[in-house]
Amino acid sequence: MLTAMPDALATLPWSKIVTALYLAWLLGAGATVLTQRRSPTATLAWLLAFAALPVVSGIYYVVFGPRRLRRRKLRYGLARRNLAGDVAGYLRGSRCPDPPVLAPEAAVLAGVVSRLGQGWPTHAAGVAILEDGDACTAAIEAAIAGARHHVHCEYYIWAADGTGTRVRDALAAAARRGVQVRALRDAVGSGGAPRAFWAALEAAGGAVLAFNPVRLAPRGLNFANFRTHRKIVVVDGVTGFVGGNNLHDEASAAASGEAAWRDAHARLEGEPVRRLQRLFLEDWVYAGGTVPADLASVKQYFPPAAACGGVPVQVLASGPDDANAPIHAFLLAALALAKRRAWIQTPYLVPDEPLESALRVAVLRGVDVQVIVPRRGDSRLVGAASRTYCEALGRAGVRIFEYLPGMLHAKTLVVDETCAVVGTANLDNRSFRLNFEVASAFYDAGVVEELAARFEADRGRSAPFRGRDERSRLSAFLESVARLTSPVL
Repeated sequence: MLTAMPDALATLPWSKIVTALYLAWLLGAGATVLTQRRSPTATLAWLLAFAALPVVSGIYYVVFGPRRLRRRKLRYGLARRNLAGDVAGYLRGSRCPDPPVLAPEAAVLAGVVSRLGQGWPTHAAGVAILEDGDACTAAIEAAIAGARHHVHCEYYIWAADGTGTRVRDALAAAARRGVQVRALRDAVGSGGAPRAFWAALEAAGGAVLAFNPVRLAPRGLNFANFRTHRKIVVVDGVTGFVGGNNLHDEASAAASGEAAWRDAHARLEGEPVRRLQRLFLEDWVYAGGTVPADLASVKQYFPPAAACGGVPVQVLASGPDDANAPIHAFLLAALALAKRRAWIQTPYLVPDEPLESALRVAVLRGVDVQVIVPRRGDSRLVGAASRTYCEALGRAGVRIFEYLPGMLHAKTLVVDETCAVVGTANLDNRSFRLNFEVASAFYDAGVVEELAARFEADRGRSAPFRGRDERSRLSAFLESVARLTSPVL
């Protein structure tokens, strides 16, 4: 009986079985990617991968392929249910009745993403650009120490090191005073912090949740996608922090010396914080948290606008649940409107075709387009792909510089005297469409010039990008291979 089994298997028409399975794979996988209506280039790339490497490409697709996270119905359904009646009326009536009046170019730019559901700019009573990671952490600690009602924190990287522990302990101290503390960490980016790290905060009364944890189930195999890359702190609904700084020692010169990451962060006061609050609460509820939605509680989370005046700020948000990719649209509009300069800082320069074309066309119109990237990044694969775009854009007239002291992690943009941006999004497809991101756009001449001066200072610590002639042929070949992965970087 046992010997009959191998004989039976040997007589099966294996070539026909394998061929049938292969054809079924091509039909099923091809139909899946075709119905997602990606760009023709990306669709053809996936189809070729499915045909050439059926097993490997299948695993890769499960990890990196999915492009949309269907949480819009959940998120907004909950928002409508909770923010109805008196609560909705309060939120409408507590806003500043007179929105900022912008210069014509700024109004056009702000209108692009406003029509995509991002809202018109609002008045910030105060804006501070925080110079480095240590200044950012100190400012956050000071704000937490002064909290009276609540502190909300959302971070991609929250490490169990000195910097991460300082902020955790500050939150624990606030929770012991009776302050509501909610901490949302990305399940992948903050995966290095063990569960025991959060015990002190939870013991003090704080709540901690992981955003989009990996689950070994058919609906949870999106290991790399749908991360919250946002860095948000909201204190009492009136003070907010947003930018690129994570909570880890790599951001601290005190801990890492000259190798500390160079980043940019902003502290906001006033009405724009209401938008940061809304984003945090949406992500918190999506992660499984609860928030009181009675009118008295909502008034604490969304205090009324104190004054109509100050710095016009527009908070932009994007994520895989929004097919409009608002931050991407904003960048395209900014480059199209630029007349004199478009200065960019980004850790990764891996633009898609529309953004690459916008950069090239801006140069052709006579705009001074400059980009600073790190000489040494934190990802070899992304860095290799980025260098191919640096080389191509450099030939097109974009002035590319490599930051020398350490990792440049800032994500900033300066456009003429019109607008300046500090945010979390890199110039890559992952930030535009696969991660949850946030940015603050400032329509104020003083903030624009402050960020322009910061750009010039960082450019002084940089060197012109080294072209292919200065690298080996092998390096150039490997970079070209890495470029093939740019749609999912």
